[in-house]
Amino acid sequence: MTTQAITAKGQITLKRDLLRHLGIKPGERIDFEKLPNAEIRVRATRPKGTIDGFLHVLDGKVKMNKPLTIDEMNDITSASWAGQLKESE
Repeated sequence: MTTQAITAKGQITLKRDLLRHLGIKPGERIDFEKLPNAEIRVRATRPKGTIDGFLHVLDGKVKMNKPLTIDEMNDITSASWAGQLKESE
């Protein structure tokens, strides 16, 4: 377990080994989830695609490194219909 000090501004700096463990690079984001009993879950934010990007894969305008799984397709379409994804311009 790693212990960190809190600054006067209420901030912490995550050590390099923790960032490597999360797979985080400079400029990337981290998600924090509040859990019961004063616990927090920390994980790397993984960017999601947009519905436009998904549809352009189908019409050949966007090339993918690997095919999407059914679950990934469902996540993209569900998030888009729920208004949780920003539409591309």
